[in-house]
Amino acid sequence: MTRVPPALLRHRITVEPYAGEGAYGQQYRHAIPDVPALVDSSPRLVRTADGRQVTATATVIAGPTLDCPPGSRITLPDGRTTTAITVTHHTAPGLPVPACTEVSCE
Repeated sequence: MTRVPPALLRHRITVEPYAGEGAYGQQYRHAIPDVPALVDSSPRLVRTADGRQVTATATVIAGPTLDCPPGSRITLPDGRTTTAITVTHHTAPGLPVPACTEVSCE
């Protein structure tokens, strides 16, 4: 399985993986800074895990090992902080296409 070529991941983001709800609200694990990614700020409709249709304001493509469950907090290259709506891991075993993680952000 091949990975997305690092030369295509021109942006750097910070990911704070969602850890669940706690006594004081949403909890996040330690921030992962300087994650190579490709950020597309084009809005598009996505369907959430509970079936709602929402508008994603950004899509992030990163390596296949990105630790970013839905609900994670992401700081984009322009400084804007957003939340991961959906996370999809793309793989194609045996095919010459790169594996990657696609994150739709609100």
